Amino acid sequence: MKQILLISFLISQVFLSQQLFAQEIENSSEQNNEVKQEKEQVIQEEKEALKKEVLAINARLNKGEISEEEATELKVAAAEIHALNIENKIAIIENSVALSERAIIKIKEDDVNIELRTDPYRLKLEIFDEEDSMFDLQFGYQKKYDKRTHSNLLLSFGLNNAIIEGQSIDHSPYKIGKSKYFEMGWVWSTRLLKESNAVRFRFGFSFAFNGLNPTDNQYFVQNGDDTTLETYPFKLKKAKLRMDNLVIPIHFEFGPSKKIKRDTYYRYSTRKKFKFGVGTYAGFNLGTRQKLKYFENGHKEKEKFKKSYNTANFIYGLSTYIGVDDFSLYCKYDLNNIFNDPNRKENNISLGLRFDL
Repeated sequence: MKQILLISFLISQVFLSQQLFAQEIENSSEQNNEVKQEKEQVIQEEKEALKKEVLAINARLNKGEISEEEATELKVAAAEIHALNIENKIAIIENSVALSERAIIKIKEDDVNIELRTDPYRLKLEIFDEEDSMFDLQFGYQKKYDKRTHSNLLLSFGLNNAIIEGQSIDHSPYKIGKSKYFEMGWVWSTRLLKESNAVRFRFGFSFAFNGLNPTDNQYFVQNGDDTTLETYPFKLKKAKLRMDNLVIPIHFEFGPSKKIKRDTYYRYSTRKKFKFGVGTYAGFNLGTRQKLKYFENGHKEKEKFKKSYNTANFIYGLSTYIGVDDFSLYCKYDLNNIFNDPNRKENNISLGLRFDL
């Protein structure tokens, strides 16, 4: 009988604590609706969990799996656990609210203040005198209100060829479909206008790989200062000259944007927006190499040659692109000659797709 009374007392304490917490929620004007709902949810969850455990214990008792004394002990333990769960969970909620509302804590000693500040993005510790800050230590990340510069990965690939003085590209000695280029780099974009993103200044660095595949079973031959195309003695499956360049591209980009405003920041988005860019680039030739694949006596052979082939060391030119969002058509034209004097004037030209990822 005493044990049954003890169980009734504990269960009544659980529900009494629920009522007290609920009453506290109703009477506290400082708590917002979200906090009230969290507390009420905690109380309801623990209440339902306790009811289920008591019903399960009674079911085991009715089946004869446990004695009445064991059932009483289990009910007492369950009531104690759920009463403690309510107390702890409510304490966690209240402590979280108190921490979030504690915007600034100040401790003053003589002429020195120690300030601990929290916000959604950072924790800041500042020690300062009456006039100037003496020490400032910040933890975490604070989202910049107006971020005018951002960066992205640049990928581009497509067809490559050469504009030769006195000769149309239709009669180019390089295969149009098999002469290709690839470019990869990193680019920064800065908004130039204070209240508009219509004009952006873009700069960065990239590695450009320009390839030329000669026609008519020809390959490149270096004889001193001269670089010429000659017929190879065996049937060529592939002949490719590749120039590896490191360049610094600079562009002015134009196009509309959508302004996205939030409470703590705003940004401009170019998603699904038209864009047009025009600019220049300059850099250096990192190396030149030629790869040959051919058949000799019915066997496949492969050779690689790494030489200068009298290619230009300094690379510079003009480039432009037009597109939507992260995708655009891209064209670049080297103003420098591919091969140094006294070789004929040839300028590399590339046309392909560009992705700003």
